[in-house]
Amino acid sequence: MRPAFVVPALGLSLSLLTACASVPSTSAVASSAAGKARVAAIDVPVVQHPDGESPAWWYRNGAARAAANGAMQGRAKNVILFLGDGMSLTTVAAARILDGQRKGQSGEENQLSWERFPQTALSKTYNTDSQTPDSAGTMTAITTGIKTHMGAIGVTAGQRNDCADSLGKAALTWLELADSAGMATGVVTTARLTHATPAATYAHVPNRDWENNADLPANAVAEGCQDIAAQLLTSSRFGRGPTVALGGGRREFTSAQQRDPEYDDKVGQRLDERDLTAEWRQAHPQGAYVWNRTQLLAAAEAPQVLGLFEPDHMQFEHDRRRDPSGEPSLAEMTRAAIHTLSRKPEGYVLMIEGARIDHANHYGNAFRALDETIALSQAVQAAVDATSREDTLILVTADHSHSLNFVGYPVRGNPILGKVRGQGSEDDMPGDLARDQLGLPFTTLSYANGPGYPGASNRQPAGPKKFLHAPSSVEAHDGRPDLNAVDTEDPDYLQEAMVPLKSESHGGEDVGIWAIGPGSDAVRGTVEQNTIYHFIVQATPRLRERLCAAQTCNADGVPVELPKPADFERAR
Repeated sequence: MRPAFVVPALGLSLSLLTACASVPSTSAVASSAAGKARVAAIDVPVVQHPDGESPAWWYRNGAARAAANGAMQGRAKNVILFLGDGMSLTTVAAARILDGQRKGQSGEENQLSWERFPQTALSKTYNTDSQTPDSAGTMTAITTGIKTHMGAIGVTAGQRNDCADSLGKAALTWLELADSAGMATGVVTTARLTHATPAATYAHVPNRDWENNADLPANAVAEGCQDIAAQLLTSSRFGRGPTVALGGGRREFTSAQQRDPEYDDKVGQRLDERDLTAEWRQAHPQGAYVWNRTQLLAAAEAPQVLGLFEPDHMQFEHDRRRDPSGEPSLAEMTRAAIHTLSRKPEGYVLMIEGARIDHANHYGNAFRALDETIALSQAVQAAVDATSREDTLILVTADHSHSLNFVGYPVRGNPILGKVRGQGSEDDMPGDLARDQLGLPFTTLSYANGPGYPGASNRQPAGPKKFLHAPSSVEAHDGRPDLNAVDTEDPDYLQEAMVPLKSESHGGEDVGIWAIGPGSDAVRGTVEQNTIYHFIVQATPRLRERLCAAQTCNADGVPVELPKPADFERAR
């Protein structure tokens, strides 16, 4: 039998930790003076990394850490998870300053809405097969409690294009769990509703790119895999499916024979002649299908809402039409989702993604990345205002980082998107624009790689680059561009990048977790990303009771065994 290690609760004495290591996981620890039940330490097998990291091991490991942190003391009725896609700590810091400077402040002293939350932690984001992760594998860790491979949507680790292998590897998500437990569920995103992060709440495929049936390889179709858009409809096998689903991606749900209702020159992408929006309306005769802001506001009393506001991703906040028939903001979608979900007396779970933070960073465009982060902050504040701290657990996190740098020695209050005005090094006297060793000014923000490389490309000439720039070829460039006459605060300016890439890459460092509400006290320390799932299910009695009903809990009521999706499907 392999030896075991114990994930201890923080703050316990060394002697107590030693004692806990010998306590069987089936025994309960006496209630605390406050009357909150505490549980015994959970044994987790010692394994060889990474080969010994099975799905069951990941699940138990996350459960042990969450329980040791006290998540089982949570009494949340509702859970809202905000996911800032690609929202690195650098992105948060820079957005905080931009938000403050827009308010007329120096900026550094400002706080985004979630930075006022009482609990914080760090999340380790790697995938099972990659140090620097993607959004599919990371969000699957958050939604299922297990880490998996890059590109995976709701399945345990395997091969990205192996449909047959993945069919037996579906992992239950906490939205499906909530649906099975009779709670209302919601998904809100500014990306396509079939994109990696939202898809990981309801779909199960080894390859995140299989968004509509035209994306499925012939062998995957023959082996029985289903595209992500179609799975949104079949997700009702656990209950009723998402009560609210809002985002972009109309084209993934409509056929190539259908013209888009908003853009006369666009059609759907499905090749099976299915109109999934019509099928959704048939399955939800009292529900509302909407595709603009006016329709969303008019659907306030509908029991279910499907909103698809663009054929592709929704527009960046900076580019969004503000007229009544345009797109709703992320804050407006947040308020609409909470309004609909809160009518369910059993409670709800809701995932809200600020997706385009990631896209702007990939484009090397700090302005839009920070602007999208500020829009997410407004959405988080809208949720705080619309809910009670007594019954709603709110978490804010990111799936992964990016290569955005915040450097130089700018003076206090220097425009965060501007050139460094102050010192070029720690030893310099503060002055006018700081200069590099070539005598050229430089910006506070830059990217380690991406399309902002100053060499000439097949798209733009040598020198500073402008949004949107996605070159297929680039020429080498000597030195840096002269930014003296360049407005680096222009929304379309691309920050300089050291390594030329068509799309800037993700970063591998930790990201933040911020939490408020019942169960939030457990959110502390540096945790594996899959532990976020366990924070949620352990802090929500209705979720953990449903898991216990499926015989996945230990004697203390902690869900420690990997659940089988079939055990949570509703009777047909």
